[in-house]
Amino acid sequence: MTVEAFIFDMDGVLMDSEWFIAEAGRLMFAQTHGVSVRHEDFKPFVGFGENRFLGGVAAKYGIAAFDVERDKARTYEIYCDIVKGKLKELPGAASFVAGCRAKGLKTALATSTDKVKMLANLHEIGLDHGEFDAMVNGLDVERRKPFPDIFLKAAELISAAPERCWVVEDAIAGVQAAKAAGMRCLALLTTFPEAELREAGADAIADSLAQADLASLLKG
Repeated sequence: MTVEAFIFDMDGVLMDSEWFIAEAGRLMFAQTHGVSVRHEDFKPFVGFGENRFLGGVAAKYGIAAFDVERDKARTYEIYCDIVKGKLKELPGAASFVAGCRAKGLKTALATSTDKVKMLANLHEIGLDHGEFDAMVNGLDVERRKPFPDIFLKAAELISAAPERCWVVEDAIAGVQAAKAAGMRCLALLTTFPEAELREAGADAIADSLAQADLASLLKG
């Protein structure tokens, strides 16, 4: 079947921001709640968006005063400060997106994070100059990954049939969302082991977009 579009997750696909958002969350919990949390506490909630990313850790530590909107806003303030000049594109990300566009494919970004973090990340790695035909963030849908809503919304915005779309993901929840949307999924080994990504339903695996073979993906 002819491929019409590639829909890209952001964190762990285009850039590796997980350390920075975990550090921002750690600092927020220390400053706002006086609770010391660890980076590894956030790992089970990667790919679900910051509501769950922060809320899951708050629940683990029994932080009754946790306020998702207030604490998320503070986390983003810290995040946007600490990533300046430090966040880097993952290998092959920009060139793969450019390769898709050179072949006349539609491109979309679909991230569970909020718009403020999405824009900050794209600016830091230089992919904020119209490389995507549509961008969808976690605030644009009611249900976040592993539900398919965000990928279906992206496909709708670029007028692409779901079965003609490839999703590029790194997280278990993202792979599950892509498959639930009826799309094929290329999973990158940025965050989770290959066995877990394949079990979630990944159709293809690559270490990074630098190692992904676009021509091969377009064949099947």
